[in-house]
Amino acid sequence: MKVYPLIEGHFSVDKNKDFSILNKNSKGLKMAIQPFLIQINNENILFDTGLGWLDNNQPKIIKNLKNINLQPKDISKILISHLHKDHINGLVNTSSEELELIFPQAEIFIQKREYEFALSQNESHSFDFKILDYIVKNSNINWLIDDEGEINNKIQYKVTPGHTPYLQSFWINEDNKTVFYGSDNLPLEAYFKYHLAYKSDYNGKEAMEYRIEWEKEAKNNSWEILFYHDLKNPVVQF
Repeated sequence: MKVYPLIEGHFSVDKNKDFSILNKNSKGLKMAIQPFLIQINNENILFDTGLGWLDNNQPKIIKNLKNINLQPKDISKILISHLHKDHINGLVNTSSEELELIFPQAEIFIQKREYEFALSQNESHSFDFKILDYIVKNSNINWLIDDEGEINNKIQYKVTPGHTPYLQSFWINEDNKTVFYGSDNLPLEAYFKYHLAYKSDYNGKEAMEYRIEWEKEAKNNSWEILFYHDLKNPVVQF
């Protein structure tokens, strides 16, 4: 099993959830955006897909894949944690007026209840409803409906409410090695240092409780953890 952070960039984000490239004068919340490529079972699998940021009018995620000698057609599965725009907009190429799927051949795994929740948040800046609607109408989606289950015999998912009410976390197990992705319930390594409930989450207390549980399991079982928004340490071995 190999893990590659696909670093889209370092950004600042304001209260309206508008993202801009981080610089010395940036204000607002500072974060990395970095989907992860997992190579397992002769497959290329993505955890989330980023903001869809364009670099010289080309999606950055395509350039990142080229750097490891892959193309979008090589991606077989995309596991979506939740539907905020900085996690799913990288599914769509916005470089021209006509939208286009970047991974038309991939099977995309989305929690159905997370989608239903997103539709109820029509005034939230966290979602890009034009992009979300295009994804749902045009992609090869496997709608997950259970609280937990298996994608295959090595990949498990579980609904772990906190950042959003139906956010999915993922575990990959191979050869006694566990890779864990908690998405925005556990976006930074620093979240392990302070047991806090964040007001920016849908249910900060529940997200905090999951982090306490995961920290114990990670240390006891030597997990490798993926941090989607960490500016310094996207992958940490415990």
